[in-house]
Amino acid sequence: MTRSESIERRVTLADVAGAAGVSVATASKALNGRKQVRAETRRKVLAAAESLDFRPNIFGQQLKRGRSGAVGLITHDLEGRFSIPVLMGAEDEAGSGEVSVLLCDARGDQLRERYHVQALLGRQVDGLIVVGARPDPRPSLGRLLVPVVYAYAPSEDPEDMSEVCDDVGAGALVVEHLLTLGRRRIGIVAGDRGYLAARDRVHGATTALTEGGLEPVGGRALFGSWDEAWGRAGARALLREDPDLDGVVCGSDQIARGVLETLREQGVQVPGDVAVTGHDNWAPMSAQSRPPLTTVDLNLEQVGRSAAARLFAAIDGDPSPGVQTVSCRLVPRESTRGY
Repeated sequence: MTRSESIERRVTLADVAGAAGVSVATASKALNGRKQVRAETRRKVLAAAESLDFRPNIFGQQLKRGRSGAVGLITHDLEGRFSIPVLMGAEDEAGSGEVSVLLCDARGDQLRERYHVQALLGRQVDGLIVVGARPDPRPSLGRLLVPVVYAYAPSEDPEDMSEVCDDVGAGALVVEHLLTLGRRRIGIVAGDRGYLAARDRVHGATTALTEGGLEPVGGRALFGSWDEAWGRAGARALLREDPDLDGVVCGSDQIARGVLETLREQGVQVPGDVAVTGHDNWAPMSAQSRPPLTTVDLNLEQVGRSAAARLFAAIDGDPSPGVQTVSCRLVPRESTRGY
């Protein structure tokens, strides 16, 4: 090989591995972000790749492995405040692996969903992520030629891969927060009982109360709807039940806004007399409430990232059937104080 041919020769993965003093397999894992590689080894490989100006032929690699380098992302609510963060998280995770994402909106229509599935399979995508509009179990797409991960709304089939929020843990989280503040007469104004998320949040909250030797004001959670009007009605019902109420767990930030409004009208100080928590961390509601609302963030972007990571693992031959949950986090603000 002449000197000019050597200069023009494309730098290969083997060159990077040789410069880093590792095997080709290890270099490949390091460059693709695989967890099996030690941090020190990864740094050596990345430094070698940078010094050699290594540019992997992604398209060629995908073809070699019989892949297209693209995944399908089907949503049922493209404009929804819950689905958008999930989509963003999934796209971020895909982008980190130089994978193209083909987005389709089924708009809550199963017929449209089936059409998009067939269209994406026709484009030879390597896998699918399906994002639901609400966090209730949904019908499975069945066994397809590529892996499928269901995000936010789990599949009804336990053998499918589903990634969801931990609503039970979230309900417990807010009650534990109130208990640490010394609140003991705690009412629950929940959302629509027809939603699994509403029931799960109540289950987590009531379990935490029971473990603390308590029960909700009135002996039960009050189920209603997801809006401020129900929050106002729920707050009035709790005050009639127990005028010495000192804490309210709300099923959503919108409900909490209604509760705050009624407490203010009744001359009840928040958080001095009653501490109030919401759920969802929806900024227009939680941050703009009077006072700003302690709430639970669903970590929806992490749901999307985790769903995409599971999909890529399945594409690589390592599927993980079953429902996995992503922990929520407490966002403390002035409506509970003491943070």
